[in-house]
Amino acid sequence: MMALRIVEVVTGLDKEEKVREAVNDLDVHDLWCSNRSESKLTMRMLVGAERTEEVLDKLSERFAGYEDLRLVIIPVEATIPRVEEKAKEASPSPEGESNGGRKWFDRISSDELRDDVQESSKLNAMYLITITLSVLVAAIGLLKDNVAVVIGAMVIAPLLGPNIAMSLATTLGEDKLLKRSVITMAAGVLLTLALSLVIGMVFEVDPTIREISLRTEIGLTDIVLALASGAAGALFFTIGTSTALVGVMVAVALMPPLVTLGLLIGSGNLGLAFETLLLFMTNFICVNLAAVGIFIVQGIKPRHWWSSIVAKRSVSYSLLLWMSLLAAMVILILLYA
Repeated sequence: MMALRIVEVVTGLDKEEKVREAVNDLDVHDLWCSNRSESKLTMRMLVGAERTEEVLDKLSERFAGYEDLRLVIIPVEATIPRVEEKAKEASPSPEGESNGGRKWFDRISSDELRDDVQESSKLNAMYLITITLSVLVAAIGLLKDNVAVVIGAMVIAPLLGPNIAMSLATTLGEDKLLKRSVITMAAGVLLTLALSLVIGMVFEVDPTIREISLRTEIGLTDIVLALASGAAGALFFTIGTSTALVGVMVAVALMPPLVTLGLLIGSGNLGLAFETLLLFMTNFICVNLAAVGIFIVQGIKPRHWWSSIVAKRSVSYSLLLWMSLLAAMVILILLYA
């Protein structure tokens, strides 16, 4: 079973029975009233993370128009006694979730997913510091031909957040989140190039080193790797799993080629730098294309119908853009392979 969540409902004193009625037919493990004040009632319910969105949708629908409703999702580390997983029905409803979205795998709610992604896409001092550390570790690993050190740089995975945020913003049709994630991603790419370029100018760069030469060669298999990386990144975000492992997957496709590009430019190997640039661009396109695809099949969509219209248009344009760019990259790969 997936992790558990506590859904906290803060509403008026007269709505306790309405809350109980709203979730009566849902898979709620426990429900209790935790606090009463002079004007507010706080109720909590224990649900599986994969059922959180269903509960939120039901409560939002039942209490639509009420201004005194607030829903809060709280992660649960553990509970005693343990909550045993219930046997799944043999014939699940073909309609999928209450918001109309089909889920291939159990996932956390769209609201929780958005908050997680939004937090990881912020352009702040910590993001720039992790970019700097990742570049330094990756550059040392590349120059020393040490794959273990390069993997260490991938674990930091600073480019994971803004990439996934771009894909989610596209899927939800949220211009504000998209703009912020694009700015954050651009800042990370520019800082990575600047730092690695300086390192390439200061230290001797041998393009025949295996860890460097691997990123000056591009083929169609690199497209498969990048698509798998993007799909894994989006999928692990949707099921609420730690991003440390999947960060390595995405970093394989983005950080090492980008650092290699800066090293080669800084050392004057412009011919090889072009092929590395081609590799990075192909990986970047594939990661975002795969992530958008995963969000679509996982049923990630806006809560309100009027936002869904904008989201569908955004998804259509983005898929067309990424697929067109990927087709162009395939042509270039075949020409330069």
